[in-house]
Amino acid sequence: MKNKTVYCWLSVAVLLFTAGQNLCAAENPPVTVRLWADRPAASENELPPGKRKDIHCIGGITDPKIVVYPAGRTDAPAPAVMVCPGGAYGVLAIDLEGTEVAEWLNSIGFTAVVLKYTVPKNRDGALQDAQRAMGLIRLHSKEWNVDPNRLGVMGFSAGGHLSARLSTTCETRSYPAVDDADQLSCRPDFTMLIYPAYLGDETYKLAEEIVVTTNTPPAFIIQTQDDNPHINSSITYYLALKKQKVPAEIHLFSSGGHGYGLRPSEKPVSRWSELGATWLRNTVSNTKP
Repeated sequence: MKNKTVYCWLSVAVLLFTAGQNLCAAENPPVTVRLWADRPAASENELPPGKRKDIHCIGGITDPKIVVYPAGRTDAPAPAVMVCPGGAYGVLAIDLEGTEVAEWLNSIGFTAVVLKYTVPKNRDGALQDAQRAMGLIRLHSKEWNVDPNRLGVMGFSAGGHLSARLSTTCETRSYPAVDDADQLSCRPDFTMLIYPAYLGDETYKLAEEIVVTTNTPPAFIIQTQDDNPHINSSITYYLALKKQKVPAEIHLFSSGGHGYGLRPSEKPVSRWSELGATWLRNTVSNTKP
């Protein structure tokens, strides 16, 4: 009887917790914002399953957007992270490296903003989208209960390249100003790169479009040794940060490959989110609110 009573109380607790989560989600539904009002409104293409049947990808994005996932009930403005999914600049792995990441960020007290940037094969367009999005987030920070001084960027694979490019080209916009959002800084306060691509070659030479300076935001990098050829990207970017004395933290695992997102596996790298959560909390606590 005692065990049944305990089980009943546990069941009630789980139901209450789930109800609380659902209520919070209902009170703070995601907000979708178009980046460029002068472009024709359009929907992204839902793509059929590719080689990996467990990943949902979208493509043909000509009307880029941000989707804001609020942190939930907070007395003070929440820190936020803009998430840039990967997909070789051809598609976006929107669940693996987008919505699932947003859910994790929400769970640790961060507002998440998933960037649906221009694809396919338009790196400069994607950079314009990222710069524009950062300004819009800061412009709407009060409305979305976001701390504009604790706003970072996080990217996976090609999204990691985009995040690093945003972090190193934030002095000026790469397009003519549109409105008040473009008068605000597009510099991320911190950067998270998860198996980033295209940042460096086999000689550890930094890609020419990535110019690290003393003003480059602090960074957190996750990489596996068996992720060829992308391992050089992570190491090259880290060494460039080190040369400029920019605070950086890199975690290199022996195996795990590429494209694992936050999904669990037997590989130690699948627990990188624990390291990431600790780094995020320490970083935002040291950033002026």
